[in-house]
Amino acid sequence: MAVFVTRRIPAEGLRVLSQAGGCRVQQWDSEEPVPRAELLAGVAGKHGLLCLLSDRIDREVLEAAGPGLKVISTMSVGFDHLALEEIKKRGIRVGYTPDVLTDATAELSVALLLSACRRLPEAVEQVKNGGWTTWKPLWMCGYGLSDSTVGIIGLGRIGQAVARRLKPFGVKKFLYTGSGPKPESGAEFGAEFVPLTRLAEESDFVVVTCALTPATQGMCNKDFFTRMKKTSVFVNTSSDSATHRECHVCHKEHHGSTGSQQPPGWAARGGHAPRAAAVMARVPTLEGSRTWCYCPLEKSWRPVLCLLASAAACQQCLW
Repeated sequence: MAVFVTRRIPAEGLRVLSQAGGCRVQQWDSEEPVPRAELLAGVAGKHGLLCLLSDRIDREVLEAAGPGLKVISTMSVGFDHLALEEIKKRGIRVGYTPDVLTDATAELSVALLLSACRRLPEAVEQVKNGGWTTWKPLWMCGYGLSDSTVGIIGLGRIGQAVARRLKPFGVKKFLYTGSGPKPESGAEFGAEFVPLTRLAEESDFVVVTCALTPATQGMCNKDFFTRMKKTSVFVNTSSDSATHRECHVCHKEHHGSTGSQQPPGWAARGGHAPRAAAVMARVPTLEGSRTWCYCPLEKSWRPVLCLLASAAACQQCLW
């Protein structure tokens, strides 16, 4: 059996695959995604394909593989990069890795939430830039979780894992919304199922953990953010596998201007590109509200003026 692996994967996994009886492995040995041409060439004549969510497995790939392709495995929780209908027509079996990132994503969500509410990115920048001179009673205080209301959009595996980690911080109330009530899931936290608008209005912290689907795309729009408290924190770690982004945490200043006016040439410069790599944290302050963004390209936190719209919660840029 011939197998094509589209990326450098953990050595143990590759060893298991290579040692399987009669399995011949060809691998794109790089940390970077396989180029399209290399993917089409590599999959030709193969019986198995091990891919990542950055690989678009569509009709073109399936035709390049030929009729011998019998199984596709994706090293991801999401699978909307796979053309499932085309795959099903060909009788190809599909495997994926559900739940493997639940704990990691929940922990990252909590870390981002604490970083934002306690103003850690802004404080770090102040220390680096000499802004820290002496102790001041109200300087960089931020807000705490004790006696707060946390709203969770999507009380699935990750949403429950987030609530489980936040509960010991003294959260007073959990609200959640989604496709419908989940009494058994919500009972552990005393969570109340509410409409999205009420969740926005009452929550001190909003955590988005739902999957990106046509139903959830843009659900947190301008109206949603307008309803939120000025001091609230918005954390988005929803599944955005189409653009293979793990998380976006963001919230525009509440909301300094009206409408969605983008500066001339902004889109042409890639300002709203779906593959924009940014992890954002809305940092509440005692003086008002600000948005800070960690840009992997610049490797630094910086204030931003917009709300990137590539994940489930974000509908458009709010200026």
